[in-house]
Amino acid sequence: MGRGKLRIYLGAAPGVGKTYAMLSEAHRRVERGTDCVVALVEHHGRARTEVMLRGLEQVPRREVEYRGAVFTELDLDAVLARRPRVALVDELAHTNVPGLRNAKRWQDVEELLAAGIDVVSTVNIQHLESLGDVVESITGVRQQETVPDEVVRRADQIELVDMSPQALRRRMAHGNIYQPDKVDAALSNYFRPGNLTALRELALLWVADRADEYLQQYRSEHRVSKIWGSRERIVVGLTGGPEGRTLIRRAARLAEKGAGGEVLAVYIARSDGLTSASPKELAVQRTLVEDLGGTFHHVLGEDIPAALLDFARGVNATQIVLGSSRRKTWQYVFGPGVGATVARESGSDLDVHIVTHEEVAKGRGLPVARGARLGRSRSVWGWFVGLGGPVLLTLLLNTVHLGLANDVLFYLALTVAAALLGGLYPALASAAVGSLLLNWFFTPPVNRITIADPRNILALAIFVGVALSVASVVDVAARRTHQAARLRAESEILSFLAGDVLRGETSLETLLERVRETFAMESAALLEREGDLAPWTCAGRAGSGPPVDRPEDADVDMPVGDHMALALTGRVLPAEDRRVLAAFAAQAAVVLDRRRLREEADRASALAEGNRIRTALLAAVSHDLRTPLAGIKAAVTSLRSDDVAWSEEDQAELLEGIEEGADRLDHLVGNLLDMSRLQTGTVTPLIREIDVDEVAPMALGGVPEGSAELDIPETLPMVAVDAGLLERAMANLVENAVKYSPDGRTVLVAASALADRVEVRVVDRGPGVPDEAKDRIFEPFQRYGDAPRGAGVGLGLAVARGFAEAMGGTLNAEDTPGGGLTMVLTLRAVGSSGSSGETVPTHPLATAERQAAR
Repeated sequence: MGRGKLRIYLGAAPGVGKTYAMLSEAHRRVERGTDCVVALVEHHGRARTEVMLRGLEQVPRREVEYRGAVFTELDLDAVLARRPRVALVDELAHTNVPGLRNAKRWQDVEELLAAGIDVVSTVNIQHLESLGDVVESITGVRQQETVPDEVVRRADQIELVDMSPQALRRRMAHGNIYQPDKVDAALSNYFRPGNLTALRELALLWVADRADEYLQQYRSEHRVSKIWGSRERIVVGLTGGPEGRTLIRRAARLAEKGAGGEVLAVYIARSDGLTSASPKELAVQRTLVEDLGGTFHHVLGEDIPAALLDFARGVNATQIVLGSSRRKTWQYVFGPGVGATVARESGSDLDVHIVTHEEVAKGRGLPVARGARLGRSRSVWGWFVGLGGPVLLTLLLNTVHLGLANDVLFYLALTVAAALLGGLYPALASAAVGSLLLNWFFTPPVNRITIADPRNILALAIFVGVALSVASVVDVAARRTHQAARLRAESEILSFLAGDVLRGETSLETLLERVRETFAMESAALLEREGDLAPWTCAGRAGSGPPVDRPEDADVDMPVGDHMALALTGRVLPAEDRRVLAAFAAQAAVVLDRRRLREEADRASALAEGNRIRTALLAAVSHDLRTPLAGIKAAVTSLRSDDVAWSEEDQAELLEGIEEGADRLDHLVGNLLDMSRLQTGTVTPLIREIDVDEVAPMALGGVPEGSAELDIPETLPMVAVDAGLLERAMANLVENAVKYSPDGRTVLVAASALADRVEVRVVDRGPGVPDEAKDRIFEPFQRYGDAPRGAGVGLGLAVARGFAEAMGGTLNAEDTPGGGLTMVLTLRAVGSSGSSGETVPTHPLATAERQAAR
């Protein structure tokens, strides 16, 4: 059985109707006779959604016990055993309760798809991993539950469930999304019109980009060359001249007028030398394009108008922006110019804008030679002059008799003109035809091939020699001009390439895309293998052409060493272009090696950090943990001794020492376990809404009575945190503050609201910490100053910061006015944040964490 198909209902925010639409689709499929079951659907108490579950078969959920509470999750094994044709799985980005086979629900979905089961699921736009920074800038909160973009992009069908911000807020006000007691807070925070509008725009743009990918793939597979104006794509033709900045800004304004407009600036390096671009000016224009949200492309093309039109049609552009010609009036004798040619050949599917600028008609250098063959038009004129010119000249000279010497000079001038226009071969043809006509019509005896006067033979020989010499000089000059211009174009491309690679800004995929664009190929891939007999594998690929499994299957292959090759598909590349391709291939190998070295360095750094942590753990076990154990053992041994009769006071003192040693040992082990969880990334907070004053009193349980006081206002907003992690972090902060506070000075634990955050401050009057050491005290196994070994292993503050960041908060140290240190713990306030406006069901994690920590 093949892989199942995935259909996703994508929404911009909670409550737009994703689950309702999914259930409606399920009813339609059941009516058509499809075997469809509900694997897991969260209706969140919404009556209309709950009604839609009626009439659908539901697979019982799996109950999972975690830290004393029972949760229900997707029963993956039960769904696989049932093997329906279609399974409904809600909330694709959900994090499973620890202990299940997969950490994320999308991983469960992957197993269902691999088993051949079609899946219908839902996800909000803010849960896409790549949009985390954007969503955080809009809502002020970093999303905790995310799904990789590639998982959603691989879906066979994505359907946008859209709703205007005003309609969504009305649904919220009517109680159709949240409970009535949460409506006001949601409307004034997360569900603000600005937030909803921005999230809706994100969803629409993401789906539009996805549709554009489908369109490009379809056009490539079906070889569609005609432009489809599905969205405005504006190509800006740059020459490297100063007018380029004006053209770029004009194109950006055109793109802003249409939704989703895109600007693509292209500079075509032509091999006939018809460019005089300044690399500095091109770099400035490239930066300007990227700042305006466009992209810059560097393409190699023989014919600039044709290359520009090919590029525009290849990217499905709808408009081309060009500048008015900088040529002077007399320079138009060389041709109509790029702008006029592009406008004439663009057809009805491309709009061409000719933009005026300050450099119009100020002149630009035009070379005489235009290539190895001097261009098609000049070659035609050269052959016309070389073959037709002598015939016309013969007719003219037969009517006007000027003498043989003058006739020879006229034919020689005609041969020189043919050489200047068409090069070597038209000149040779002109010399041959001219010499025959001279011999037949003007050299005695006339109308015969023979020559009576030997001096005439010398004249004809000199005529042919001069003609050949001039033609050879013109041809060599044209070839040298062509070679110099091509080398210049290649050097420009290579300088751009070297600059990007040396700056380390180019990824392998970007470099391959540059190769594909430069040589106008369908695809480019970097293949490698471990040995001569090993199979080839693809290290990176760009383009939409057919995949290449071996370099021999490609249209062009460029070896890079013994076991690597750059393979291109699309057309056969001229031999003269392989020199530049070889440089690209070498740079691709360098980029691949650098990426792997960076990955190795990251792994080595992680291993080194792990070794440091393990070494510190061993040191802690060898001393800090053995010290309380030794004290407990000594006290127990003394109590069990029959040689000494202990008084009740002595026994109480020994028992107190045992209790203190056990508490200290338990505290050290708790910190070590917490640090281990943070280092391995296994801390999975379960967020719920709580009041800070519910947790703060429990955090003071580990310090002597009267050593700390609370100042928590009752009007403080609720926070979205994991209660157990918050209590553990606050307990460590309070214990650290009490440890360094002078005798008789209490530690203050205060809280206040600031914008969309709640700040918890733990204030002590101890010696304080210098600014340069404030970050270092949060590192594992760090003690400030001359703290004795018995003061702990230096993990308390590191654990507190790790737990704070795991909940989406921060922990920093500040100076206390008047002396001392203040720890500032910043938490998310409910309503203004939250990963999606939905909370995880309450569970007794706080109790479990306290039991594990105490």
